[in-house]
Amino acid sequence: MSLRVRDLPSPNQDDRPADTPIDMLILHYTGMPTAQAAIDRLRDPRSGMSAHYVVEEDGSVLRLVPEARRAFHAGVSYWRGHTALNGRSIGVEIVNPGHAWGYRDFPVLQLAVVCDLCLDILSRHDIPARNVVAHSDVAPDRKQDPGERFGWRSLAENGVGMWPATIAAPGGPGLVASTVLHVRAALREIGYQVVAEGDLDGALATVLRAFQRHWRPEAITGEADAGTLVRLDGVRQLLKESCRVHGA
Repeated sequence: MSLRVRDLPSPNQDDRPADTPIDMLILHYTGMPTAQAAIDRLRDPRSGMSAHYVVEEDGSVLRLVPEARRAFHAGVSYWRGHTALNGRSIGVEIVNPGHAWGYRDFPVLQLAVVCDLCLDILSRHDIPARNVVAHSDVAPDRKQDPGERFGWRSLAENGVGMWPATIAAPGGPGLVASTVLHVRAALREIGYQVVAEGDLDGALATVLRAFQRHWRPEAITGEADAGTLVRLDGVRQLLKESCRVHGA
């Protein structure tokens, strides 16, 4: 597929911080009633919001901010010990009305173009698979996008991000304290901001829902059930394998 990009600059941009690598790719949905409303907002100097790219439902790609510049898309955010992620990330907005305006499936053509765009971005920057994330991953207490209908598995199968292999489900009834500690450790290892100890409280449930939107979209419950534990361990295994291959 030939990737065609049309420049439509946003004034909401500035210099990236010095000595900060571009090592993250953050995917969003626009979450507004129409594509035009979203594009107008991302280009409105009063909004203070922008993204590097917008992918419309018909596969059209707009570049609002050059990759070398900082766009304002992530807000208050955290991943793998880093905050203020706008300085180190590229943001892609994918047109979809979102949960507030009639969340719907992403068209096949749109997802194919998103994949091609991501591969194009990855060809220019040293962004590890573990750093291809959702807005909801880096801001789970505020955001749900791009949500459970987004094709994370398909992207991973085509070289964008990662998707865990199927492993055996854990045995034993119920959720015990040691399992909650395991869940917290796994989420921290993956990159989420989670305290090391504590019960399965509201804050942990919020992060679990973010994890599920990305890696277990069939059950957005905020519960550490057997299926979620399987996916957690699957992602952890991918991270270990990546570290062995890349040494990081």
